[in-house]
Amino acid sequence: MTTFMRSWWNKSFLLQTAAMNLTSVIQRSPFDAAPLQAFGDAVGKRLALLGHRRPRDVRGPKAKYLMGELAVFAEPFRRVQREIPVAHSENPQVVMLLPGFATHPVRMRYMARQLEKAGHTVKRWGLGFNFGPTDENFELLSERVQQLRARYGQEVVLIGWSLGGIFAREIAKRHPEAVRKVVTMGSPFSGDPHANNAWRLYHLVTGHSVDAPPVEAYLPEKPPVETVALWSPRDGIVSPRSSCGRRGERDRSISLRCTHLGFAYSEESILMILRELDAC
Repeated sequence: MTTFMRSWWNKSFLLQTAAMNLTSVIQRSPFDAAPLQAFGDAVGKRLALLGHRRPRDVRGPKAKYLMGELAVFAEPFRRVQREIPVAHSENPQVVMLLPGFATHPVRMRYMARQLEKAGHTVKRWGLGFNFGPTDENFELLSERVQQLRARYGQEVVLIGWSLGGIFAREIAKRHPEAVRKVVTMGSPFSGDPHANNAWRLYHLVTGHSVDAPPVEAYLPEKPPVETVALWSPRDGIVSPRSSCGRRGERDRSISLRCTHLGFAYSEESILMILRELDAC
């Protein structure tokens, strides 16, 4: 075990011990300890998850690609000089954009504006930040998709970035009558769910393991509607094999050259989304 791994393991063990001690103190408290007990349990569960190890034969993207994700900080300056050639669509669609893990729909607003320029009707998913799947989230999202279907009189195209693409695929499985097409962007629906560089953060935020979500879902199963997977060999967060998928897990896969964060704003990604909407 390397020095770094020993240090990480020791810190994780100490944090878990502290959490157990906190729980013990709370249980002996003479006051109403229910809220504090719940907090202590949540902290303890997350710290225990941080001690999990990734399977030895599973790897996320290389460090050089992860460093490439820092290009997101230059995006506001590049955007000033960039004009994406958006043509008016002859086949306007109702579109829902689903944000990636721990991101807010505002992160996809730039893409939404480009799609709106083409004449598409673009809607947010209505759940704010994406902090992971829950039964409640799936119920609310199901209702919203069905409401949009009824309001506009046509099926909705679901475009999901990263974890948002997982939501899109699962909603399409539950309500194929309300969904015209699913497009995922760097979404880890195939292979081992540890094949990314954000699984520890996912554990910390959601409180559950990447391979044990609190909802019933078989991620590799293809939705019963047209499903297209956009992936990139330069993705620094999700393994390209996971976001590309295997035959039978999606209808088509398309390789781009953007970063993982770049799926939400790169010209290449946006133009490809526009083509997929025109092809509906």
